[in-house]
Amino acid sequence: MPMAAPEPRSLRSGTLRFVRHGATGPNLAGLRCGGDLDVPLADAGREQAIEIAAVVAALEPPIGLIVTSDLRRTRETAAAIAARLSGVPTIVEPDFAERHLGAWNLRPIAETQPWLDARMQPPGGESDEAFVVRVAHALRRLKPRLAERPLIVGSRGVARVMSELVGQPRPLAVGNAELMEFRLAEMECLATEWGSL
Repeated sequence: MPMAAPEPRSLRSGTLRFVRHGATGPNLAGLRCGGDLDVPLADAGREQAIEIAAVVAALEPPIGLIVTSDLRRTRETAAAIAARLSGVPTIVEPDFAERHLGAWNLRPIAETQPWLDARMQPPGGESDEAFVVRVAHALRRLKPRLAERPLIVGSRGVARVMSELVGQPRPLAVGNAELMEFRLAEMECLATEWGSL
């Protein structure tokens, strides 16, 4: 059953932080890796997770909650951050998982990017519309906890959808273990973006 659109006024202040997971084998090989492909971090990705954990630990105001998808790559990255932020709880939100890419998994990013830009649906995968709705619902469920200064640990596609939902420019590329901030106070009209859900 679809959820009602959130009240935009309660989300117009504050900053929501996001970290993309560390590198995986497919990432390092330049291959597409959707949320229906559950791979671990590569050794380089584990090192990246430790490095970004130090960056997150220095943020002001500090992070009070870590939210991760249920994919191994995000859970491993979140665990490295949680180890650095002693006592900060972690919750799993499966709807923050990367878009399911079906037959596009493990195909070259350069080959599949035009299809993604055109918002095509991969064979056996998830439509862009369904993916946007899923991430929006996850954000809506997180709304009551914004005062805890959450950090979302997710994938590149989730960052792209979040940018669209909060009315910020679409990121050209979100690197592995890169920190982004979504300034909720700069939203023009969140209700418009979510009103069709």
